[in-house]
Amino acid sequence: MDSLASTSLTSLAGLWDRVFGSQPDPDLWVVIATLVVALAVVVPRGAWRIARNAVTIAHEGGHGLVALLTGRTLTGIRLHSDTSGLTVSRGKPYGLGMILTAAAGYTAPPLLGLGGAALLDAGHITLLLWLATALLLAMLVMIRNAYGALTVVLTGSMFLLVSWLAGPQVQAAFAYAVVWFLLVGGVRPAFELQAKRSRGGAGDSDADQLSRLTHVPAGMWLFLFHVVSLCSLMGGAQWLLRL
Repeated sequence: MDSLASTSLTSLAGLWDRVFGSQPDPDLWVVIATLVVALAVVVPRGAWRIARNAVTIAHEGGHGLVALLTGRTLTGIRLHSDTSGLTVSRGKPYGLGMILTAAAGYTAPPLLGLGGAALLDAGHITLLLWLATALLLAMLVMIRNAYGALTVVLTGSMFLLVSWLAGPQVQAAFAYAVVWFLLVGGVRPAFELQAKRSRGGAGDSDADQLSRLTHVPAGMWLFLFHVVSLCSLMGGAQWLLRL
C-alpha cells in the first residue's frame, strides 16, 4: 500500500514537473522557420481561408471568456464554415461589460499570441500546450453547432497529441508555430474588416457595435484593433527572437 502511494506521488510529481517545469529553448533556426511557416499560412489567400478558422476560434473564445469575466451569462458559441462566428451572452445590452465583451473579439488572437510568447520566453512550452488544450475543452462545452464542435475537437486533439506524445523538439516547434500564427494571423482580420467597411459592408461588425455602445466612431475602434494587433506582434516577436 505504501509502495502504491509512493508510486502515485512520484507520478504526480513527475507530471507537475513536466507541465510547470521549464524546457530548453529551441535553436534560433527553429524559431525563424516557424515564423516562415506562419507567414506561409497567413499570407496566401488559399491557405488563409482554411487557417482563419483557428483565428475565429480565438476571436469567439475571447468574446465568451470576457463575457463570463464581466458577469454576463454565456449561452452559446457558433463557428461557421465561412470562418465567421457568433457568440451569444445574456445581460445588460449596454454598459462596461457589454463593451469589453464586444471589444474582446479582434483583440483576443494577438493578445493570446503575446501571452504565449511570454510563456515561451520563460521556457514553459508544455504549459502553453496544456493551457491551450484546457481552453479549447472549456470552449467545446459552449459550442452550439456541429461544424464548430468539429473544428474545436480537431484543434484540441492536435494540441493534446503533441503535448502528450511528442518529444521536446517537436513540442517546441509546434508551440512556436502556433504563437507566431496567432501574432501574425491576429493582424490580418482588422485589415480585412477595414476593407469590407470601405466597400460598405460589415455594417454589424464588432467595431460598429462598439460605436453604437460608446458613441465613438467605428473607425476609432478599428484603429484600436490595429494598435493592439501590431503592438502584440512587435512585442511577441521580441520575446520569441530574444531581441
